[in-house]
Amino acid sequence: MLLHDLVTTSGAVAATRSRKAKVAAIAELLARADVDELEIVTAYLGGTLLQRRTGLGWRGLTSLPPPADSPSLDVREVDAAFAALAGLAGAGSQAARSTAVADLFGRATAEEQAWLRGVVTGEVRQGALDALVQEAVAAATGVHLSAVRRAAMLSGSTVAVARLAFTGGEAALARVGLNVLRPVLPMLASSAPTVAAAMTKAGRGGPVSIDTKLDGIRIQVHRAGDAVRIATRSLEDITARLPEVVEVARSLPAESFVLDGEALALDEEGRPRPFQETASRTAQASGVHVTPYFFDLLHLDGVDLLEAPLTERVIALERLVPPRHLAERIVTADPEEASAFVARVLDAGHEGVVVKDPAAPYDAGRRGASWIKVKPVHTLDLVVLAVEWGSGRRRGWLSNIHLGARDDTAEGGFVMLGKTFKGMTDEVLAWQTERFLALETHREGHVVFVRPEQVVEIALDGVQQSPRYPAGMALRFARVVRYREDKTAGEADTVATVRDLFGR
Repeated sequence: MLLHDLVTTSGAVAATRSRKAKVAAIAELLARADVDELEIVTAYLGGTLLQRRTGLGWRGLTSLPPPADSPSLDVREVDAAFAALAGLAGAGSQAARSTAVADLFGRATAEEQAWLRGVVTGEVRQGALDALVQEAVAAATGVHLSAVRRAAMLSGSTVAVARLAFTGGEAALARVGLNVLRPVLPMLASSAPTVAAAMTKAGRGGPVSIDTKLDGIRIQVHRAGDAVRIATRSLEDITARLPEVVEVARSLPAESFVLDGEALALDEEGRPRPFQETASRTAQASGVHVTPYFFDLLHLDGVDLLEAPLTERVIALERLVPPRHLAERIVTADPEEASAFVARVLDAGHEGVVVKDPAAPYDAGRRGASWIKVKPVHTLDLVVLAVEWGSGRRRGWLSNIHLGARDDTAEGGFVMLGKTFKGMTDEVLAWQTERFLALETHREGHVVFVRPEQVVEIALDGVQQSPRYPAGMALRFARVVRYREDKTAGEADTVATVRDLFGR
């Protein structure tokens, strides 16, 4: 299959808001793919590469060769090129990577170059998330959607399930089960603004389980005899980086199990350390010690517990895991008791709570009303310092904004704390493109620098240490709430305010 065909379908999916039309376009393309192309095509339609890391980023893609006049690349050639890039390391790898990028992008048309850049940087926004691709697999093969979803959650991969559905149909999908040492997609939580709202949604007036939401690394711990495997929420194997978690797993009184939990770094008083200290353990076996806390049990000594209600899973969990490695929880229908628990959790330095339906099964890979997270929302009024031209669906619009806080001691009076393109509708993108071009001072590549005049209200999950920015801080999960026409840049939040948030 030519990459051109896939890019054309991606564009058609991005151009329509109709879920039915998106699914139909994806299904049509999947049906045209050869069997040995299915995994590549499925991944690309979801806006991802098969390779977890390629060594490429925006910087390596700022200067590309002239595009080809006509399409010639097929998807297998593209996948092979990215696989070769992922394998480059050591002396001379930077030059080799530049040559490989030039070879690949030099054979791509302008439209293909833009799409390839977007998929490398994670900015292919076509609305074809896993759920849509699963619907398309079902439509293209004639199998039930529930069978596709079940196989995807238990195998941890929609990409692998697509090939099974096309080659073996529903019977092949039915043979996919929970295998200890093979990670499954984790159950996810939706959000609610208050604990009371979450209790109403999850408990429908009855008791709910309220768990401490730990700000750590999501871990799924598998054990079969002495063999232990630890996976992140993206199913990356990090067993070798967490020997202390392996030790805890081997100490538990069972032959086989699958646990869901979090690992986080603690200070001397037992309070959570900044998130990035914990997160550093997913990248390398650093000197930071982490402690595992578990909140669910999916399998125990030959018995799958996915379909068991949460109450039964918790009973088995508490028999298996000692209290020092359990996430604190309460079961209540009393809003006042719930509020008191939330206050205690926040005072202990944790992120918030997750309100859970006690009767719900473990719905792996799904985000529904059975688990609902509640976190306090922090907002800051910051100033836009620069904006980057968008790519993919946002091509032609100014998209990613550079955010700064007031600092009278800094040159220009502002210090950059991060970037975001989240929370922007098409209307916002159109407005900010016009607004920031009017404020432009100069350009450097794809970055448009602007006069620091426009204030924007930003929601964020917190602030973390970062050597990347002059203030030594960076915003976590920043997203646009609204532009503040009622505030001047002189009324924006200061670095001291942000530092105080970091301190808390």
